[in-house]
Amino acid sequence: MYLTLSGTGKTFASAFAMRELGFKRVLFLVHRVTLAKQAKKSFEKVFGKKVTMGVVGAGFYEYEKEYVFATVETLNRDTHLFQYQPDAFDCIILDEAHHSSNNIYTKVINYFKPKLFLGMTATPDKRDDNQQGKNIYEIFHYQIAYEIRLQQAMEEDLLCPFHYFGISEIVSLDDKMLQATKLTDAAFNQLTSDERVRHIIEQSEYYGYSGNRVKGLIFCSRVKECEELSKKFNELGYRTVALSGNDNEDKRQEAFERLAMDEEDATEDCQPLDYIFSRDILNEGVDIVEVNQVIMLRPTQSPIVFIQQLGRGLRKAPGKEYVVVLDFIGNYNNNFMIPVALSGDRSYNADVVRKYVISGNSTIPGASTVHFDEISKDKIFKSIDKIKGMKALIKESYISLKNRLGRIPFLYDFYENQEIDPLVIIREYKTYYAFMQVMEKDKYTNNLSEQEKLTLEYLSKTVLSGVRPDELAILSQLLHKDYIGITEFKTEYQKTFGFEISVAQVKEAIQVLQGHFVSKEAEYKKFCQIDILENDRPGMIRRVQSYADRLKHIQFYKQVEDIIKVGLTRYQEKYLPWKNIDSPFVLYEKYSRRDVSLLMNCGKDLSSVMYGMKRIDDDVFIFITYHKEESQDEKNYVAGKPDYEDTFEDNLIFKWDSQIGKGLESSYMQDVLGATRKHLLVKKSDAETNFYYMGEFDVMEAKNAQKEDNRGRMQPITKVTMRMHHAVREDLLRYLQSNITA
Repeated sequence: MYLTLSGTGKTFASAFAMRELGFKRVLFLVHRVTLAKQAKKSFEKVFGKKVTMGVVGAGFYEYEKEYVFATVETLNRDTHLFQYQPDAFDCIILDEAHHSSNNIYTKVINYFKPKLFLGMTATPDKRDDNQQGKNIYEIFHYQIAYEIRLQQAMEEDLLCPFHYFGISEIVSLDDKMLQATKLTDAAFNQLTSDERVRHIIEQSEYYGYSGNRVKGLIFCSRVKECEELSKKFNELGYRTVALSGNDNEDKRQEAFERLAMDEEDATEDCQPLDYIFSRDILNEGVDIVEVNQVIMLRPTQSPIVFIQQLGRGLRKAPGKEYVVVLDFIGNYNNNFMIPVALSGDRSYNADVVRKYVISGNSTIPGASTVHFDEISKDKIFKSIDKIKGMKALIKESYISLKNRLGRIPFLYDFYENQEIDPLVIIREYKTYYAFMQVMEKDKYTNNLSEQEKLTLEYLSKTVLSGVRPDELAILSQLLHKDYIGITEFKTEYQKTFGFEISVAQVKEAIQVLQGHFVSKEAEYKKFCQIDILENDRPGMIRRVQSYADRLKHIQFYKQVEDIIKVGLTRYQEKYLPWKNIDSPFVLYEKYSRRDVSLLMNCGKDLSSVMYGMKRIDDDVFIFITYHKEESQDEKNYVAGKPDYEDTFEDNLIFKWDSQIGKGLESSYMQDVLGATRKHLLVKKSDAETNFYYMGEFDVMEAKNAQKEDNRGRMQPITKVTMRMHHAVREDLLRYLQSNITA
């Protein structure tokens, strides 16, 4: 299979492939005759007159040509199919190959026996992929010749640049109302109101288009909405039509030609169109290169459909410098899928999605831009924080990946294939094994002992994130060895990671792997039973015999190996390249309080006592929530969350208020001022769980002040001016300072 977006030249790519492979007879299979004719023209540009070419379908029956471009509907009929022997073609190319599991395609595919089937599609993943015979990857034997996604296509200048604008929708309907089988009259009136029509037109005229006139596509949530909006646009002087699945090929083709034509080519019988309204028939197989504006008036139900509809305007054309994309964003649960689709990041990591909404331009390569208005940002952030279907998204990602690989995937497969973040899976299910029990019930029934399950839970919680490699490196060696010499381990560690590990650090890692890295005694009683290793001989790390026996259980072994592989790969890709030898932290990466406890060798999880400020030996850590939660009553602030005036004045200077009741002479402030190394960690709001590590700072000024508490009494505080050692990265600062919070 060749997986690529529409507009990136997949037809030309297939033509070049046929030329290089030297195939004499080729069948190019499509689902509409207009596509057959377009493909034939592209092949003629590559081959000239070196091979004969013809069309089969819609009245054309050029069976004898060397390269045949046929519609599947025509070739599905025996009269036409039996014009050929099963081995008549060297190669059969299936355009829009995600349809190849349909019965009409299956008959043709099963009849022919070519040397090669080449499937081309931008959307191989479908909702029925898990059904017998419907998996497109399986049909093509899980062989992917090449794959190109939006980010790479833009980077390589294969598509027209786009300017995306997320605009607040004035309709108050939510997903449930819009997806109802029958829309109420009140709801329909909102969708087609004069006020909404004016809003759409105002925005479309304001943001404009590239070229002499607008040539736009408008996607709606239902057919009747398309028809009514088209009628109202026409009453206001626009030239539009609404297309649906009920319209025949001739009517569709006429509309496409009218949209593409220039004003000077107009006749009395054939006038240009400004817009075509549709629900979903334009999602694929439509090649109108002249489209210079795409308007989305429906909720985003999946990143796949979003990219399909966006892609309708991304083909390059003479005189078209860019395409304008206007997305009207309402109160929809799936709004978070918009930044997921635009960024190409399928990890569904909420922190990544939030950050993209603020600073998306830096993610899209080339001249393309992404903008959200303030209300749209708010709607998206609320959607991110209320992702109720995360387990459904994980399951969908799992099915897609399983279909692609042709086997049950491991956690590492999710990471390697840039699917949903393994840490998101663990957050929802605690262990990957528990998730497997949900997805593969028959194969994962009571296969692991309680001790094995506990071990996987502890390792998933403690080392999977890969914030440091120490424990992972020990676990990796103990997979195959009963003993590790600490001296030998240190040497191997330095070779692998490029820096030394001390004996004290090794002993800390041993403590962690003995179940000590917990926050409560009850937790230790639970996890001390994992029995992985002992350090009962000087200079040696010994694998506990019961752990060695458990590793003989192949299911347990594979799960442990998978955790190690994910953790080490995350460390080597996410942290190691930017590691500072003098610090365990990487600038601008995100860390939890638990991570800070681990990296500072606290011996246990101090999350529960690590709020606001924490002194650990010679280091002090300041934790800031940049946008505070507002009190809903008459109090000055939410209990326990005073509205401190914590703010960046610029990318070097940060102003911080101490805890209420902590004056300059307090032991609290002495802990801050007396620390050798001072670290600042910031998160945007309480909707986020982890903090950005902003680096070390120096105190430029600290002075006494007062602040009123919730009882109306003035209390001492200390106002501190900090200077960061490194200027804060511009996109991160912009994200933190944005007033939009969840």
